[in-house]
Amino acid sequence: MAFNADVCALTAGQPELVLLDLDGTLIDSVPDLAAATDAMLRGLGRTEAGREKVSHWIGNGADMLVRRALADGDEPTALALTQNHVASARALFDQAYLESLHHATGAFPGVDEFLCGVTAVKILITNKPRMFTEPLIRSFGWEEHFAFIVCGDDLAEKKPSPLPLLHACERAGYAPQSALMIGDSKHDIQAAKAAGISTVAVTYGYNHGEDIRDSAPDILCSELTALIA
Repeated sequence: MAFNADVCALTAGQPELVLLDLDGTLIDSVPDLAAATDAMLRGLGRTEAGREKVSHWIGNGADMLVRRALADGDEPTALALTQNHVASARALFDQAYLESLHHATGAFPGVDEFLCGVTAVKILITNKPRMFTEPLIRSFGWEEHFAFIVCGDDLAEKKPSPLPLLHACERAGYAPQSALMIGDSKHDIQAAKAAGISTVAVTYGYNHGEDIRDSAPDILCSELTALIA
């Protein structure tokens, strides 16, 4: 089954399974993530990064965000850091982010209406660790919307690997061809394509500062309610 842009497939029994990213798709978490990152950098005696830089570093989980902050966004340097280099910084970040988890984080326009309006089975698939994800979902009162949640530290691989998406399909009992992945990042699109899942990309997300159109999603969407209008 291919998602058809010309019909309201989400209100016509298709797709059967909707997979949803979190940061940059459902919630704008940059303010709190930036605050936690800057608190971590201050604790290490370093210069704050600020929201714009942090918004480009989000998308591969907390560990990679910390690495990019330590390397000021230089990807090879971030990847080359040993766990010993990262551990103390990660502890500072975790403490700061848990303290400010939803101080300024909010849902993007139309998200609540979308979650309430879509009757297909919905699964949240995020690279965010579970220790942060569950309190955030509870703070929005969204627990009832998701059959279950797949977090970045649940499996051996995270997006852009297709593993979390295939795991979600298998656990929910649906074929990948009957699912739809909605996200804001190239990693969401890459993971879905590798899994044989149709894709919707939202245009308002983060995507490391890149144009999401370059990832060639099946559908582009400026607000989730457009999918059920």
